[in-house]
Amino acid sequence: MPPPTPFLLEIAANSVESALAAHEGGASRVELCSALELGGLTPSYGTIVIVRKQASTLPVYVLIRPRAGDFVYTDAEMETMRLDIEECGRLECAGVVLGVLAPDGKVEVGRCRALVDVAHRHHMGVTFHRAFDLVPDQAQALEDIISIGGVERVLTSGGRRTALEGAPAIRALVERATDRVGIMAGAGITAENIRQVAEESGVVEIHASAKQELPSSMRWVPADSLGMDGGEIRSNVDEIRAMMKAVVGGVCIQ
Repeated sequence: MPPPTPFLLEIAANSVESALAAHEGGASRVELCSALELGGLTPSYGTIVIVRKQASTLPVYVLIRPRAGDFVYTDAEMETMRLDIEECGRLECAGVVLGVLAPDGKVEVGRCRALVDVAHRHHMGVTFHRAFDLVPDQAQALEDIISIGGVERVLTSGGRRTALEGAPAIRALVERATDRVGIMAGAGITAENIRQVAEESGVVEIHASAKQELPSSMRWVPADSLGMDGGEIRSNVDEIRAMMKAVVGGVCIQ
């Protein structure tokens, strides 16, 4: 039996409080974002600043996604992402999370490389996000991402709605990638299935949100709340701890 492998849990943190929960729960890294209900968007400058100050020992990767929807971007949107990456560099974030596709669904290698180069100039790492799950051919897309140079890992559910469903495809990607790029499983991860996902997919990095919906703290709501009476979505520190415990305190047994 091979020796245990250090296991890394990344939490998709949609707020300062979620990032602090990730830190307290023992997560290895956060992907800082906003609007999880839209699949995640670039967080505000203020959120990044506060998280960097209050969870300073936790590596922070910032999601670079200027809008909801697809991953085909205009020149103006590319410039927006470039400037956001520059700002993350000035704030000394550990890395950024990005992805650009062409209209035919293939990885837009040239545009991705331009953004990766900006990140590298600021000594930041790069994760290619789940735009990867929309490509027509994941094997070819993986080779395209490797050809960009400098991408550390690819986040994927294996092209399925959850990483558990996509575990066989994720394992095939792990085997194809060898040591050229990391493969991180994500989507639908819970404390109950995290170990199964790790074992069936062969990954040693998993991405989860550990999210819960908290009730609104408002004690008075008008008869017509105008759709603004919802509670807050926040990462749950107990769920994060349970995830880490499920993989033997941060060690994945393959």
